[in-house]
Amino acid sequence: MSKRKTSRQTRADTNQQKGNPASVYTMDAFSNPAARIGWGTMDLLQATEYPITRMTQNYQLLTSLYRDNWIVQNIITAIPNDMIRKWYEIKSGIAPEYMKQMASLERQTQVRKKLLQGMYWGRLYGGAAGVILIKGQDDLSQPLDLDAVMPGSFLGLQILDRWNGIYPEEILVSDPGDKDFGLPAFYTIRDDETGRLAARVHHSRIIRFVGRELPWMEQVAETYWGESEIEAIYNEIVRRDNVAGNIAALTFRANINYLESDGLDQLLGTANTEMQRRFWNLIAAQSIMESNFGTRVINKGEAIHNTQYTFTGLSDVYDRIMMDVAGAARTPVTKLFGRSPAGLNATGEADMQNYYDYIDGLRETELRGIIERLLPVMALSAWGRIPEDMDIDFPPMWTPDAKEIAEIADHKASAVLAVYQNDLIDSATAQQELQAMADETGMFSKISDESINAGKGKTYTSSRMMADPMAGLDFSEEPSEEADKEERM
Repeated sequence: MSKRKTSRQTRADTNQQKGNPASVYTMDAFSNPAARIGWGTMDLLQATEYPITRMTQNYQLLTSLYRDNWIVQNIITAIPNDMIRKWYEIKSGIAPEYMKQMASLERQTQVRKKLLQGMYWGRLYGGAAGVILIKGQDDLSQPLDLDAVMPGSFLGLQILDRWNGIYPEEILVSDPGDKDFGLPAFYTIRDDETGRLAARVHHSRIIRFVGRELPWMEQVAETYWGESEIEAIYNEIVRRDNVAGNIAALTFRANINYLESDGLDQLLGTANTEMQRRFWNLIAAQSIMESNFGTRVINKGEAIHNTQYTFTGLSDVYDRIMMDVAGAARTPVTKLFGRSPAGLNATGEADMQNYYDYIDGLRETELRGIIERLLPVMALSAWGRIPEDMDIDFPPMWTPDAKEIAEIADHKASAVLAVYQNDLIDSATAQQELQAMADETGMFSKISDESINAGKGKTYTSSRMMADPMAGLDFSEEPSEEADKEERM
């Protein structure tokens, strides 16, 4: 309901100010009581409600869904797996042997596996944390001191979900310059068996993993965690499971035989137990004798009918349900359900490209902050120092094939050449533009800095003039003897 006043409300306020009685207030909503349509009417749509359930706090339900339902498992794991699949790249002037030391440290401490676990349980339960472990720093309640990180002291991460003994405290970070401003300043880790305090951890030693972000008041209600991914798609999962279960149940009714028997009601209602037993034995014996090519023997005058169920349209219903689940999970159907694209000339490339663009965004907004918090600690542990020019970059998820790369290189190189030939840029700028395409196309990476410096200020026209020393000079033909005589006359 909008807070702005309608024209009728404005007139009512004016009448009230003037002392006129019978001021009428209306609301900004469509309503047709006679037709029972719109706001405040006895309409089925108006009976719809959306109560706050906070399913994220239901540990048993979330755990049961993850253990039992393969679709839920795919929803929880697919996006983190793709975020980690193409690892980050360090942009720095560090020698290659130092990069190998960093890769070795990551393998020894299982950083990628730990980050995956943190994202798994953060998406499933709405919250998880990774405690940065450093040898020699036993007092976790103190802020992380990078100057005290010695070579070989990084021990990895300890991953704990929100139900596994780690609890945010009520004290919040009050420094606006801190990356964790507005979040808990300390986290308490307790022993699950005894409930005793195991450690009090400063927020600078914590890497947070949350599911879906929530508004501030709901974040407080979730003890400063997020929302489980399952809560947003629970209804779609329920619909899918029920539709799949009903389709499976219909297969048992695909081919049903039924027998017309005279006096069946009297046999079952008034006959003695022995007669009923004999009747059941007869039906059981006929069922055993009958096979796909068998014969059922019945009394004269009785009849057997066969009813076959057709499954026309069920596949369309199931496909729509799958699309709803995939849309709620923000994952393509081809990836979430492992099915090939359907339809004429369907390849699924457009869906996957959009999905990979979404993953690229998640890596920048979520994974970058995690890596940037871990990387200084790992650099000090692996190299003993933090390079001043150290930065990270994520390679794009969507990589074109060789044909597409060749087309991209041709189009971009042609564009650079056209601008250069029109004297809009010099040779150095053109070579720099070509060199910048190396990461994308794998070409022009061998252009040297000396060649670029030599081309500064040299345009296309000037280079052609230098190649032709006679260019720009006007040589007219020498006058013949007859022409010379004519001039003298």
